[in-house]
Amino acid sequence: MQPPAVDAGQAPGVMKSLAERIDPRHCAVLVIDMQNDFCARGGYVERIVKKDPTPCALVAPQIERLAGAARAAGVPVTWLRADYRREKLPDSMRGKLAEAGIEEACCVPGTWGYQWYGVSPGADEAVVDKHTYDAFAGTDLESRLRRGNRRTLVFAGVQTNVCVEAALRHAQALGFYCVVASDCVASHTPAAHDGTLNLVRFLLGDVTTLAEIQRLWREPGATGR
Repeated sequence: MQPPAVDAGQAPGVMKSLAERIDPRHCAVLVIDMQNDFCARGGYVERIVKKDPTPCALVAPQIERLAGAARAAGVPVTWLRADYRREKLPDSMRGKLAEAGIEEACCVPGTWGYQWYGVSPGADEAVVDKHTYDAFAGTDLESRLRRGNRRTLVFAGVQTNVCVEAALRHAQALGFYCVVASDCVASHTPAAHDGTLNLVRFLLGDVTTLAEIQRLWREPGATGR
C-alpha cells in the first residue's frame, strides 16, 4: 500500500511567507565578492573584462546597511571572498580563460584587487575564500550554516548573474530558502542582473528590498539572539 500523499504546503517545517523565512532565529546573510577587482575603477572587471564596475560599486552602501541591520537583529553575516589564482581554479574556469586569451589572475591574495571594496567583515564574522563562482563548491560554507541551524540565506554582493546566482542555485538545491535583497546585488551587465532576479522570483526563492528586510527584522520579537 502506498503511503498517503502529503501536501507539501502543510508539511512540518515548511515556511510559506517571507516573514517566516527571514526570521532572524534561522536566517543568515551571505555577502559575495565585494572586492576591488570586481567593484573598483581600475580593477579586473574594468581593465580585463572591459565592463563598467559602477553598478557594483553603488551597492556597497546598501550592503553596509544590510549588514548593520543583520547585526542588530542577531543574524550572522558570512563574507565570501574570491581567490582566483590560476592554480586554484577548476579546469572548467581555466579553460574559458585560456579560450578568451586572459592571462592575468583575478583577486590574488596580497594584492589590491583582493581587498574588500566599500564594506568589510566585522571582527567576529566569518570569511570564506572560494576558488570558483559557486561559494559552496570546495568550501565549508554549508557545514558552517548547518552548525548554526540556518535555514534561510539572504544574498548580497556581485555579480548577480554569476557568483550570486551560482551560490543561490546550489543553496536552493541543498534545501535552503533563498532571498535576494534586490538593491544589495549588482552586475556589470544590467540585463543579466534582471534575468537572475526574474528567475529567482519565478522559481528559486524570494526577491525583496533592503527596506522590507529591515522592517521585518524590526518586528516585535524578531531577534536571533
